[in-house]
Amino acid sequence: MTRGRIRAKLRQSHLYTFTCFRQGTADAEVPHSFDGPGFSRIVYCNQPQVHSKKPLYYTSNNISTTKYNIITFLPKAIFEQFRRVANLYFLLAAILSLTPVAPFSAVSMIAPLAFVVGLSMAKEALEDWRRFIQDMKVNTRKASIHKGNGVFGFKPWQRIRVGDVVKVEKDQFFPADLLLLSSSYDDGICYVETMNLDGETNLKVKRSLEVTLPLDDDGTFNDFRATIKCEDPNPSLYTFVGNFEYERQVYPLDPSQILLRDSKLRNTAFVYGVVIFTGHDSKVMQNATKSPSKRSRIERKMDQIIYILFTLLVVISLISSIGFAVKTKYQMPDWWYLQPNNTTNLYNPKKPALSGIFHLVTALILYGYLIPISLYVSIEVVKVLQATFINQDIHMYDEETGNTAQARTSNLNEELGQVDTILSDKTGTLTCNQMDFLKCSIAGSAYGSGSSEVELAAAKQMAIDLEEQGNELSNFPMHKNSTGDSWNNASGLGATEIELETVVTSKDEKEHKHVIKGLASRTSVSWEEIGQKSPMQMSLNYFFGYLQFVILQFLSEMKRLGALIMKQSHQMKEVFLLQLENLVLSFVKERTQVYMFVKDMFLLDNQEYQILNLLEFTSKRKRMSVIVRDEDGQIFLLCKGADSIIFDRLAKNGRMYEEATTRHLNEYGESGLRTLALAYKKLEESEYSAWNSEFMKAKTSIGPDRDAMLERVSDAMERELILVGATAVEDKLQKGVPQCIDKLAQAGLKLWVLTGDKMETAINIGFACSLLRQGMKQICIAVNPDVQTQDGKEAVKENILMQITNASQMIKLEKDPHAAFALIIDGKTLEHALADDMKHQFLGLAVDCASVICCRVSPKQKALVTRLVKEGTGKTTLAIGDGANDVGMIQEADIGVGISGVEGMQAVMASDFSIAQFRFLERLLVVHGHWCYKRIAQMICYFFYKNIAFGLTLFYFEAFTGFSGQSVYDDWYMLLFNVILTSLPVISLGVFEQDVSSEVCLQFPALYQQGPRNLFFDWYRIFGWMGNGLYTSLIIFFLNIIIFYDQAFRSAGQTADMSAVGTTMFTCIICAVNCQIALTMSHFTWIQHLFVWGSITTWYIFLLLYGMTSPLFSGTAYQILVEALAPAPMYWCATLLVIVTCNLPYLVHISFQRSFNPMDHHIIQEIKYYRKDVEDQYMWTRERSKARQETKIGFSARVDAKIRQLRGKLQKKHSPTATNVQTPLS
Repeated sequence: MTRGRIRAKLRQSHLYTFTCFRQGTADAEVPHSFDGPGFSRIVYCNQPQVHSKKPLYYTSNNISTTKYNIITFLPKAIFEQFRRVANLYFLLAAILSLTPVAPFSAVSMIAPLAFVVGLSMAKEALEDWRRFIQDMKVNTRKASIHKGNGVFGFKPWQRIRVGDVVKVEKDQFFPADLLLLSSSYDDGICYVETMNLDGETNLKVKRSLEVTLPLDDDGTFNDFRATIKCEDPNPSLYTFVGNFEYERQVYPLDPSQILLRDSKLRNTAFVYGVVIFTGHDSKVMQNATKSPSKRSRIERKMDQIIYILFTLLVVISLISSIGFAVKTKYQMPDWWYLQPNNTTNLYNPKKPALSGIFHLVTALILYGYLIPISLYVSIEVVKVLQATFINQDIHMYDEETGNTAQARTSNLNEELGQVDTILSDKTGTLTCNQMDFLKCSIAGSAYGSGSSEVELAAAKQMAIDLEEQGNELSNFPMHKNSTGDSWNNASGLGATEIELETVVTSKDEKEHKHVIKGLASRTSVSWEEIGQKSPMQMSLNYFFGYLQFVILQFLSEMKRLGALIMKQSHQMKEVFLLQLENLVLSFVKERTQVYMFVKDMFLLDNQEYQILNLLEFTSKRKRMSVIVRDEDGQIFLLCKGADSIIFDRLAKNGRMYEEATTRHLNEYGESGLRTLALAYKKLEESEYSAWNSEFMKAKTSIGPDRDAMLERVSDAMERELILVGATAVEDKLQKGVPQCIDKLAQAGLKLWVLTGDKMETAINIGFACSLLRQGMKQICIAVNPDVQTQDGKEAVKENILMQITNASQMIKLEKDPHAAFALIIDGKTLEHALADDMKHQFLGLAVDCASVICCRVSPKQKALVTRLVKEGTGKTTLAIGDGANDVGMIQEADIGVGISGVEGMQAVMASDFSIAQFRFLERLLVVHGHWCYKRIAQMICYFFYKNIAFGLTLFYFEAFTGFSGQSVYDDWYMLLFNVILTSLPVISLGVFEQDVSSEVCLQFPALYQQGPRNLFFDWYRIFGWMGNGLYTSLIIFFLNIIIFYDQAFRSAGQTADMSAVGTTMFTCIICAVNCQIALTMSHFTWIQHLFVWGSITTWYIFLLLYGMTSPLFSGTAYQILVEALAPAPMYWCATLLVIVTCNLPYLVHISFQRSFNPMDHHIIQEIKYYRKDVEDQYMWTRERSKARQETKIGFSARVDAKIRQLRGKLQKKHSPTATNVQTPLS
């Protein structure tokens, strides 16, 4: 087969992808029926007017991401606010305050509710306004649209319609989802940046159909008409199914021709495209879905406390109403001044039950201050400020990428401090997701002497272990030296990674063989052998030939390889390496959509290949294939994929190198490398034609069965393969991963690794990051191949269950307290282990193990494992990952953390928090998680304390006044209590409180366990704070009543009236609760001082100004401070006495606790206060060593194991030895 070369004058792009077919007349298909759900869209190209009316009217290109508009804001926002039970209660109370049953004015009930709800609604409106402004900026962008007669003009994006032909120039965003028609390159290639879609910075290559290449000028669109029939709008970014009907031919479309909205044109002067999806039909807008709603454990428990307080409210209201009914029936007839014969039903002696019911409503309103109305809004403000501190933490800023930590939701801040189990992806999370092409196996020969990080770490650890065992090796100095040399040599392997050696094979130095070493064989291969038409030559050609076809996957690695070759190959005889260089660096110089020109490794001549089909890679298929035709007309299928998939598809005569390749793959896996197997198949023309007909039929079909048809047809072709070899690339560990894992382990956190890699690779990565160590007993649960082939599914399940049971029994019978177990399980076994009848046994075994590694797991299995841990243990789980395959796991966990790495932004967009590197997880949890948990817990407890202290005084006074429903406080006092006078100090507590500094948190990781153990928000502490509130209310009310009841209040001998007593009691409440929060705080800034003492000062200023207003407004509070309270010494003495009495028990409690039963942070605070960390380093170091959880993973566990080993040796060395004494026989 001969074809002409590409004309030199063609302007070609410099990098290409593959076309899946070359559509010709012979391959044209009659349009298939697609009148089914999901495949009904018809687009008339260059005829937008057709889509301006039904039935072909589609949504406009105007987008809106706002929650509200002018009409819907009030009803929707109000509905959102009153979905909260507490707000609904206060709304009902506010409505009832307008009736005669209200114990105080409507203003005092409506104003706080309006303030809290209004503040939340204002926040919602502000956030929505920002979204609206952003939408307007996007909608008013200009785009060049074909207006007719080959003339293009500018229109705003929001006026673009389906069917419009759009011209997009370099560095512009695509205004809608477009079908690429042509580009500034003659071969229809363009480069697209999809960072806004998936976060990936590498450019994607798109290509147009060959048939539309002539449409490369404005004038060519004057008479352009075509029809697109395709799928309906859907959120899948990486799939597209459709047909392009043009000039009576049908051409199938795939994602490589689609330009998605919000992606950007790069390195291409211009492109033409036709609009397929607009506005909210575009794929990027279809992906704008909400994350699942998550609530923290503290928030859920807070609801339970609200219910308890509601119950308390109802109980005391019932007591009050019953008391009022009794008083009304038996005592009111004697109270002549109430005119009992001339009353309403509100207090009717003849109808005491009815009066009691009315009074129940009064009491429910009066005691409503037991429920903290401002709690929700205060927590919301605090969490937003906490999230701001997380976002601005310079210690979680990644200089390489410029990314910071982001709290994408502030609802789960405190949950960060209660994590028990971390479920982590491996690739891109623990590792860098930057692949280095280190080794390969070709025709049973292994090439590549470069060492992976896992191998270097293992060599270093072995050298350290040998050095520590110096006494044992003292008699073997050569061993010690060789160990050190090997480590030095291992460190320097990079410089001689690829080299060519001459190995003397006979006494005659002229007789030698060239040995390829480095990318160098462990077996000697002579050029004479390779030069012959041998299987070795064919395998090398197929191997490197296929690497060319998948260059996009290997480009960076191969360029690196080529650069090394160029640096290190200076001899003319290095033909192999020089040809490899040529293959890598020059094969892309001549390439069209249909043909590729490459150099044969041995003939040193250009070879022309026609690319016939591409069978795409998917996570389900785990393989990718390309079908090509060479100049001789021979057709080949080249396939790469996971070794488990490729080996199952080998022909009997294609397994020549299977044993050697399998051995090499296992070695690569043990070195922590990621592997792929390569194979090929020669096709007959008739076989290919028959298959291609079926493939094109499946390709051009549109319907729900399309993917299944393609998979079936592809699977039929990818059989009877011949094995060529395998590649091995290294995915290096991220910086600081072992140290981070060690610190998290010291904090008491468990770490599970869920990866799709081979078991050997995952195990060695586990060793590299100290999840596994020498001496740890590995429990590998796997399907027994014999059982799998001989028996059915039930037998396999029984075998797995038996393995789990035996492993659990082994752990229980283990007597060594320091013994550590690691559970390793693969995806096939996990399918059975996650079944309902086995998952609890599996979870029980996993929880008993120090580390768990799940290999070869699918994205769905990751989510199922996460759900099992979350629901089975009942403890907080955190999932962390960086790729789209981690989204399910991230959304399923209590907390999802996305890593903004190179795999895209899917994980970040689905996450609750995002970080740039795994190592930042340490600070996110150990510092911010610890702080946020304690702050929120103390804040909520204090909120309930102050409201109980305030609300119960109202109940006491009502009981003291015959259950009359009378409030002892002025309405404005009650209005300001939660909103102004006590709100800012509690917010400062939630934002700025620190029991210890961030440095101490990292030095004493065991402090983190206060969160998972819930020491600051358990029922004991909650009821303790409630009891403190009860005690405070009793002291404030009864001590003031005792002081003021029968004694002269003023110098003239007058006793205090209700207004004076009520104001004095309110002063005591404000001062007592603010002094209480001052005692609670461990860390003061000027902001806390301002808020705490400023709140007390604000009360006196308000009392002064309020008393100066007209008596029509201030009522009985007119001049109450200046004329009544301030001149009376009893007022100041009573206030001081009550404040001291209220706070004295708490002061005694914390003093006793710090002295006799201190918590961890109490000890650290005392050490820091007395500067013992500076003056006594020994004590500080000792305390640090004690302040970590006993762990069996991480570097510290490895050190502890070594210390125990050395101590055991010392004990044996110094223990008394028994001597055999021979006694004489009698």
